Amino acid sequence: MPDFKVFPLPDTAEGLVDAEILTWHIKPGDEVTVNQIIVEIETAKAAVELPCPWAGVVTELHAQPGETVNVGAPIVTIDVDPGGAAAPAATAPAPAAAAEQNGQAMLVGYGPKAATTKRRPRKAASAPAAATATVPVAPPPSNAAPSNATPSAAPPVAATPVVPDTPAELLALVPLAKPPVRKLAKELGVDLRSLVGTGEGGVITREDVQRASAPEPVSALAPGPVGSRERRVPVRGVRKMTAQAMVDSAFTAPHVTEFLTVDVTPMMEFRAKLRSHPEFRDVKVTPLTFAAKAVCLAVRRTPDVNAAWAGEEIVFKDYVHLGIAAATPRGLVVPKIRDADAMSLRELAVALEALTATARDGRTPPGDMVGGTFTITNVGVFGVDTGTPIINPGESAILALGAIRDMPWVVDGELAVRKVCQLALSFDHRVIDGQQGSQFLADVGALLADPAMAIAY
Repeated sequence: MPDFKVFPLPDTAEGLVDAEILTWHIKPGDEVTVNQIIVEIETAKAAVELPCPWAGVVTELHAQPGETVNVGAPIVTIDVDPGGAAAPAATAPAPAAAAEQNGQAMLVGYGPKAATTKRRPRKAASAPAAATATVPVAPPPSNAAPSNATPSAAPPVAATPVVPDTPAELLALVPLAKPPVRKLAKELGVDLRSLVGTGEGGVITREDVQRASAPEPVSALAPGPVGSRERRVPVRGVRKMTAQAMVDSAFTAPHVTEFLTVDVTPMMEFRAKLRSHPEFRDVKVTPLTFAAKAVCLAVRRTPDVNAAWAGEEIVFKDYVHLGIAAATPRGLVVPKIRDADAMSLRELAVALEALTATARDGRTPPGDMVGGTFTITNVGVFGVDTGTPIINPGESAILALGAIRDMPWVVDGELAVRKVCQLALSFDHRVIDGQQGSQFLADVGALLADPAMAIAY
């Protein structure tokens, strides 16, 4: 007999609720092996390749490229006993039931959590009114014998429960909205079942809830022309996650930004000298490498910039997981260099080169973009002098490294042309006082102005 197993979209250890199908590497009828890469998805943080947890024959793909799928929803059905006759796809078990039936036969790090597989059926069960409405019952005839039981004591129609077999049926029973939106609706007293979502796929957005609680006046302006001069791109994936994180940070942490202009001529001369050193001949040492080393050294003198606000307490980190903001075709990502403070200058250069190459290819693992303690954004690569960077959520400070330019500078009372760079430090004023932020920025500047100062740290 054939043995069908349904592979639901797993939670890739990010706490996400959905992902977009990018590319299938298989099709119905293909034979697959354990750990074979079968699909590439885009989460809110990066592109992720998913391996197959079983060997067998693909019988059905439940989602197409470009489609957004909720975590726990089935994406592919595999016959692990292809010797038997193929059963119709309609007999595939429900997402949650499939996960339980299959005994969580997922690879390490990709299996859906128990809470995830049970969460969706529980939501369906919590909406008896909607479930009942799907099974209409004819009213009793007018000449029916009276009953002593009250109408409220009548047996519920749910005696024959309606269990959704597909994601579409499940979503028809439950208002489609993310947890933060549900929380907002509860706070504002808005019934999500009364709303029509304007998000992609009918998802109820924060704006939908806010409009329902305080309807906006109808504008008297006629809509402008729409044609080939406009292009609309749905906000999703990395862009959506970045936008939410930046809004949360900007309106949660009180930002303060300080600036410092530094003569980095000695640093650039030292960089040129390293190119002829045997240990650095095969390594690309950039100004960002020096900035990363300077940050790690300066943190020792001002550990507050490497701490985090945690409500009733401040968490000080005795390690530096250094985030490097990287622009990619999918948007801004911030992969981390773990324990950067324990690395030499050469090790930092190697790590930075590998990190940026992986980020540009869109292959940064989700796990590499969480748990940072401090971030550097190199706006200088775009020819920008400085900026006011927004702190990464969960951190307390971020340093912007500006472009290095030839500028007039006073050296020993004489005007000279020097290599000059501007630094900008944004920090959370709940954790870092002005004195601490200023001291840290001054230390970083001193190290970039004269790398020999590192001996004193």
